[in-house]
Amino acid sequence: MNIFKRQKTDFGSYSLVAGVDEAGRGPLAGPLVVSAVILKPEAYHEMLNDSKKLSEKKREILYDWVIENSLDYIIKVISVEEIDRMNILQATLFGMKMCLESLKIKPDIALIDGNQAPKDMKILCKPIVKGDSLYSCISAASILSKVSRDQLMSEIDRRYPLYEFKQHKGYPTQKHIELLKIYGQCPEHRKTFRIKN
Repeated sequence: MNIFKRQKTDFGSYSLVAGVDEAGRGPLAGPLVVSAVILKPEAYHEMLNDSKKLSEKKREILYDWVIENSLDYIIKVISVEEIDRMNILQATLFGMKMCLESLKIKPDIALIDGNQAPKDMKILCKPIVKGDSLYSCISAASILSKVSRDQLMSEIDRRYPLYEFKQHKGYPTQKHIELLKIYGQCPEHRKTFRIKN
């Protein structure tokens, strides 16, 4: 099963491997989106990579490819209210746990992008730093999360056009911070997030 991109590991004996990743941990506004993907054993695409390293056009092409070449996948949206209630780390782990528990096909192992994995899981979870650049299944989850979140931010942009969410996707760009200073927060801004410096 071709689940690895660039490095050898000891996970080759597992037949069903889920990749898990998120989009939206760093923004000041908008939801967090978490995805889990089990790719088909024969699935391979040379463009698969960390979604942040791909152009918008390539991400959209790969989004459709991932959907078509998955044995199972799930996309979960964690609202601004849930992020503020739990904090962003706990919201991320909660979303990952929800995704894995919602898959119709139960994987033998889940490869999690980052340095932490949800606790109290019935399946083995392995956190991997920069895993979205190393493992095809995590890259696939990264793409589903990023494209889905960008679509949500475009919808939010239509509701709150003053903030130009379609351009910066809620991240703390200079323009976004300038608009925040002029207009204050809208309901899609995370109340517990603070602008540093």
